[in-house]
Amino acid sequence: MRLPGRRDCDNVHGAVSMLFPPIDPNARFRQRRAAARRRKRLRRGGLIGASLGGVAVLGVGAQFVGGTRATHGSTAMQLRSQASARAPGPRALPVEIRGVHVTMGLASLPGKVEHYLDLRRDGLTALELDVKDERGQVGFASPLVPLARSIGAARSFYDPRIVARMAHARGVYLIGRVVVFEDPSLADARPALAVQRSDGAVWRDGAGLSWANPYERRVWKYDVDVAAAAARAGFDEILFDYVRFPSDGDVASAVYPHRGGLAKGDAVPSFLRYASRRLSPLGVRVSAAVFGLSAMRDLGIGQVPRRLAPYVHAVYPMTYPSLFGAGELGLYDPSATPGATVSLALHAFRRSLRGTDVLLVPWVQDFSFSRRYGIAEVRAQIEAARVAGAKGYMLWNPEGLYTAGALAPAG
Repeated sequence: MRLPGRRDCDNVHGAVSMLFPPIDPNARFRQRRAAARRRKRLRRGGLIGASLGGVAVLGVGAQFVGGTRATHGSTAMQLRSQASARAPGPRALPVEIRGVHVTMGLASLPGKVEHYLDLRRDGLTALELDVKDERGQVGFASPLVPLARSIGAARSFYDPRIVARMAHARGVYLIGRVVVFEDPSLADARPALAVQRSDGAVWRDGAGLSWANPYERRVWKYDVDVAAAAARAGFDEILFDYVRFPSDGDVASAVYPHRGGLAKGDAVPSFLRYASRRLSPLGVRVSAAVFGLSAMRDLGIGQVPRRLAPYVHAVYPMTYPSLFGAGELGLYDPSATPGATVSLALHAFRRSLRGTDVLLVPWVQDFSFSRRYGIAEVRAQIEAARVAGAKGYMLWNPEGLYTAGALAPAG
């Protein structure tokens, strides 16, 4: 059976596209915010001057604001020690994540990012912005990612530091989505890094798109370099999407060089472990988007939620009702019962992730596919997520058009 993918919905629109403990789920987050405030006071007390230019210290990404130059070796050593101890921690999470997806193309339009951030008055607490998309394009150029420049993937859709400043000024949590292994830009420019055919040519999926090899460590480094550039620019979280093997097309003919004895179910957790080790010192959270069916059975694409859990703070299941076929979840028509669909899917994730502290943040379908969806259908999914103990939800619409009222806080 061909697995449904987000592209099934995107094509229709012509668009490019913790579990909580059952008791007092917000306690741990209040503690984190208190700790963050203490760290902030400590940092403020140790800052020198008021310059806006941060300088890297000891190579760990810690920064201090410099207006006075240390003249004695002991003083400089003390400053370096303080700066190292003040490595930035993650920004406090919203009590409930209520977010929307924004493409880099939309972000390039004058005033568009501000438009989405203005949804704060309607209840928005998080903004997910594409850093690297399904075409392999990177939303901004960075000297930290020379490979993106050399293959023509680095674009100038937006300035990540400006976006981060705007989001934080409005109290919005900023998530950067990095599409990982579906990457035509990298695979076509560097065939040695691609999923291949038996004759050595670049393999392509059912839509004619090429993929980067999930076993290839150079691919891992490239994607985490992109993520690190976003983290250093001020993004609060990196959400890895398409962190999986291809699911459509002639997958049986795909050849994966440099496999090194790893099974598919080993490769994806290994990548996320590598990503988490590199990104955590930068004060950014790491999360992953997964298929809505991945908690129910092994889909053969390397996504086993429980195996990913040690390396991510959150799992974002794609629980769009339109992605479930007739009979899935025991429902005759999942699209006709959006609340029940999300409830049953998240129940499977809770069961799969039992004993872990991983957050669940489902993607909510805010678009019409086989059925017309409006505020009632969107709210049914959101309420199901809340009852299931999710940390929040993310609205997905490939055209970036979101239903009025969908971001309202819980009543």
